[in-house]
Amino acid sequence: ALALAVLTLSGHVQVWHVYVAAFAMGLATVMDNPARQSFVSELVGRDQLQNAVSLNSANFQSARLVGPAVAGLMITGVGTGWAFLANGLSFVAPLSCLLLMRARELHTVQRAPRGKGQLREGLHYVAGRPELIWTIVLVGFIGTFGFNFPVFLSAFADDVFDAGAGAYSLFNTLMAVGSLAGALLAARRGTARLRVLIAAALGFGALEIVASAAPELWLFALLMVPIGVFSMTVNVTANTSIQMSTDPAMRGRVMALYMMVFLGGSPVGAPIVGWVTDTYGARAGFAAGGAVAATAALVIGLVLARVGNLRLSVGWHRGHPQVRFVPRERREELAPAA
Repeated sequence: ALALAVLTLSGHVQVWHVYVAAFAMGLATVMDNPARQSFVSELVGRDQLQNAVSLNSANFQSARLVGPAVAGLMITGVGTGWAFLANGLSFVAPLSCLLLMRARELHTVQRAPRGKGQLREGLHYVAGRPELIWTIVLVGFIGTFGFNFPVFLSAFADDVFDAGAGAYSLFNTLMAVGSLAGALLAARRGTARLRVLIAAALGFGALEIVASAAPELWLFALLMVPIGVFSMTVNVTANTSIQMSTDPAMRGRVMALYMMVFLGGSPVGAPIVGWVTDTYGARAGFAAGGAVAATAALVIGLVLARVGNLRLSVGWHRGHPQVRFVPRERREELAPAA
């Protein structure tokens, strides 16, 4: 970030500089993210792990959405170079915190000894746990096709509403507001249930489809708030569910796989959704992303219900309609007594 700041402010920046910086950042990310996610369990005890994981996930996901909003405002106000400089200087805070940590007070977690076949062992572990593999698959679909907001929002700002960088910053800011609200709700909820994940993913996809048809800029902008809430709920619930369902000795490998799918999905999907957006328009691209997210949530929800021997129950509770999954009755229980 500091190198890009110097190059940009001096007027020497070129496209290949950005490519090199992005590649170097990717190399650091593959080590940083799994380690940082797994490190939460060493900071707190078992009793506080679930809430800590929720807060950590909320902080991480909020930063991914708040950051572009702040960057957009800085780029519009003072320029790209100064935004890079602020980003680089912001690393002073986490580096200082790491240096000031008292390592003797950490909660030691037993680590798996190094050996051959650990990657294969991690993949086999995930494959044998439906609550892990299907959560990762769902996040992969949503991250690849539904979370490409830079593509979607820039296309709406420029091509649909012809409003430029100011509208793009507004969209990201309002989505960040919704994300912060979603983060607080997720941390307050405490538990990470798969039904919450499926419902939030369905709502997220449906809202993207609705927003794609918004006729006015103000309505599209307002829809960014609930989209931010639902996207954050998906992210935090998935992350928390994965960590709480994984044995401590396997957590690093499982989180590495999860973060690879989550963070790697958007770059893989960007050219695809970008092509759809360029060919068929921003509205079609946004709607397609939402449709993929909603369809994946529906299909995976049915798969998990089948694996868990659940059935869909529709009824009334205290005067309100209630839709939920309940355990199937066993056939022997339904058979008449001998």
